Amino acid sequence: MDTYADLVFVGGQVVTVDAEFSVASALAVTGGVISAVGGRDDVAPFVGPGTRVVELRGATLLPGINDSHLHGCAFGMASPPLSLDLGHPTVASLADVADAVREAVGRVPRGQWVTGHGWDTGYLAECVRDPARTPSRHDLDAVSPEHPVVLYSFSGHATWVNSKALELIGIDRHTVAPPGGAIVVDGAGEPTGLLHEGAQALVQNALPPLSRQERADAIRSTLRTLAGLGVTSYTEPGLGPGGDGIMRGALGTGTLDVYRRLLADGELTARLGVLLLPTAMAGTAEEFARALGTLGEYGDTDPRRLAVHGVKIFADGIVPNKTAWMYEPYVGGGRGALCVGGASDTERTAEIDAMIRCAHVTGHQLGVHVTGDRACDTVADAFAAALAEHPRPDARHYLIHGDFLTPHSMKVLAAHDLGVNMNPTIKWTVADMEEEFVGVERAAYAWPYRDALDAGVRVASGSDAPVTDPDWRQGIATMVLRESKAAGRVSGPEQRIGLAEAIRTYTIDAAWQDFAEDWKGSLEPGKVADLCVLDGDLLGADPHDIPRMPVVLTVMDGRVVHDTLGD
Repeated sequence: MDTYADLVFVGGQVVTVDAEFSVASALAVTGGVISAVGGRDDVAPFVGPGTRVVELRGATLLPGINDSHLHGCAFGMASPPLSLDLGHPTVASLADVADAVREAVGRVPRGQWVTGHGWDTGYLAECVRDPARTPSRHDLDAVSPEHPVVLYSFSGHATWVNSKALELIGIDRHTVAPPGGAIVVDGAGEPTGLLHEGAQALVQNALPPLSRQERADAIRSTLRTLAGLGVTSYTEPGLGPGGDGIMRGALGTGTLDVYRRLLADGELTARLGVLLLPTAMAGTAEEFARALGTLGEYGDTDPRRLAVHGVKIFADGIVPNKTAWMYEPYVGGGRGALCVGGASDTERTAEIDAMIRCAHVTGHQLGVHVTGDRACDTVADAFAAALAEHPRPDARHYLIHGDFLTPHSMKVLAAHDLGVNMNPTIKWTVADMEEEFVGVERAAYAWPYRDALDAGVRVASGSDAPVTDPDWRQGIATMVLRESKAAGRVSGPEQRIGLAEAIRTYTIDAAWQDFAEDWKGSLEPGKVADLCVLDGDLLGADPHDIPRMPVVLTVMDGRVVHDTLGD
């Protein structure tokens, strides 16, 4: 043979994720491309003096995992040592959060901002005992009277600050929240220190923007984590001018420039797809169209390594903040609303319709953040209307999250070959807590994988990191089991899907979202060698054990980027 393989894998389960979901036992990689798939005899001719032969010993070889909704720079910024870890199980109470802040304050000069990420009232003891109890500036003031403190919730839709931060930001009882946002106040009308949705921009605008070095360090941290998890592709859903005020600009235009530099320097160890964010929450269609016209300069650098696919729009909020737009009221009242400009539901619907039409007509793929059932129907209908008015083959628009996707939305999406990007690790995290907001029945239905697949909708899965860790293994287990993190209770058993279906959402169907299913997402000759080796028999494992199965080798474009086989 003229060209021998660089890598050959034998003696394991090669889960190809081809159309038949066939399973082989050997695979060869030559020059960054899969050159053979089959049995030991099929790859033997590819073995030469320089070939690395990997004896899998029963391990599972999968396509590289594609996390189709992950904020890479933000995840790095939200992870230690760049930020306090306030997620479960690191902290279990408001008192624990205060202790973590106290320790951080003791390490930094007076007046320096202290940041943390991941708090979740569903896992804070005081809030669990009394659902009316929410985090407050008073919980932080005693331990940080001279240091401004900014603590981001796990969802990214709420920020908790202390009194010093409110003072420096300039928020008081007279401050009016931006459209689509809320400054939570107490019975006396004083700010409690909680800011929801668009009001978080008031905090971000007061913080110093991230430097290029900080962004690069954060992304490098994320890339290391992802390589260790077998993730070889991800979508950054919302970089651009609309993200300049989010997490000190972690989603801003400058972050895309840093990604380009990392690619040029050979440091990008995962493939990146990007949705640009022209405007932040509560924008108008006029503002959106104007901003969209400025994005032409952000073309592809390398379509297979860093590709700008389209744009992102925020349609509504999230259930825990009661800002998802629902048909039926929340427990305790309220139905949420669309978070775009407009004084009424009718005006806001017209605005979101106009934004979607504008982006569609100008040739962009659209990913729309939408969670409530009424909002899902509104966005799906807007997609259909835009396609009817301006037919465009293979637009591949999709709903981001689609928590309460309805049968109507599913029918519309399937009819137009559109998709939804769901989040199994968020389902795992919030399943118990959501019952407090929408009741048992609706909480169980959230993220209806089974119904969506049966309806013919294209379904991809993403972690929404830093909302949850980018651990696809937990995502697989959750799709199969529908068990919750806090109580381990089954939430919506009728929405369970099979293991093969779950794997597809993180591989070939995620590749479809990227317009890339012809060259990645499955292990077939001629496709790129993006690979993940999981120690053990994935197909035969108890689903409860999948989250603990180690990733021992990760290959991206034929290059080994994570390897513990020799440890």
